[in-house]
Amino acid sequence: MTDPTDDLAPGATGTPEHLSLSAQALALSALRHYLSDWIHHEPGARRGQDPEELHQLRVAARRIEATLGLLRDQLPSRLAGARTNAKGVLRMLGAARDLDVQLEELRTYCEDLPEAERAAALPLEARLEEQRGRARTRMVAALDSEATRHWLEALDIASVEPGRGAGRDAPRALTVMPERIKACYRKLRKAVGSLHAASAPDDFHRVRRRAKRLRYALECGRELYGRPADDVLKSLRRLQEELGHFQDANMARARLAVLAGDSSPLPPQTLFLMGRLAERHAHGTRGARKRLERSWRKLRGRRWKALRARMSELAAEAQAMACAPQDSAAVPLADADRAASALRH
Repeated sequence: MTDPTDDLAPGATGTPEHLSLSAQALALSALRHYLSDWIHHEPGARRGQDPEELHQLRVAARRIEATLGLLRDQLPSRLAGARTNAKGVLRMLGAARDLDVQLEELRTYCEDLPEAERAAALPLEARLEEQRGRARTRMVAALDSEATRHWLEALDIASVEPGRGAGRDAPRALTVMPERIKACYRKLRKAVGSLHAASAPDDFHRVRRRAKRLRYALECGRELYGRPADDVLKSLRRLQEELGHFQDANMARARLAVLAGDSSPLPPQTLFLMGRLAERHAHGTRGARKRLERSWRKLRGRRWKALRARMSELAAEAQAMACAPQDSAAVPLADADRAASALRH
């Protein structure tokens, strides 16, 4: 599969357009792109026929929430509470998505089982389908709620109007983004450094959340920094993949344990199969720390150093341009859209 980041030509950064791009223009362009993704995937997520649609809707919501936090000081005042709403939307989508993932894993596991053992899995599949149905009912109700529709409307309106960060003297994206990206990196480094042999699943999940924050920050500035950002993003994707498998396995084990102790017990042969499935998930989590450390070494080494150097270089250029006499105002939003054309990847 081709990596979409390969489409970005080295040396495309540092143009006058990038140097004059305001942080607010970058933030609003990001929100417009992510809202477009939401609009594209919401109908499929509602239908529930393709689990990938719900996954992509959740990704769009995550990126919206991350942008609202990353560049909150540059966004219009009407979005002051929008991040809190985004977190509520994410919780609602996550409950349904987690059951999609567990059902898919169960069906994959059963593909190679003898027919008798596949039959033992049917009551478990039915129970998970029942839970998924309830979660989807709650999800659709939440999507239809006045609060969610008002949230989306506020994002739509704010993404095309100037606000606190507009104007000729507005902070430049190339001077704001390094501070935000480095802050995300420091938090990730601290979370990784706190892991040890007996770390709990929540500790690994914290690393995963920090990795996502850094990834979304880099995606927001990807076209500003070119190849150095692409290289770090590739390492982050590998790290997230490892952590994602670990998180999915732990959540599946926890759900199986709850189902095994349910007041409406499943058949003995189904409980036996669930025990084997839980052990399979446990096996998948072994060695997670070592795999994570390998991925982290690749990220924090020359790739991060190259990106840090590029951020410093361009920040200095942008600062020099801002201090020089200018006859024109900050780059218009149409140019901001072009500068952020890679965001949808």
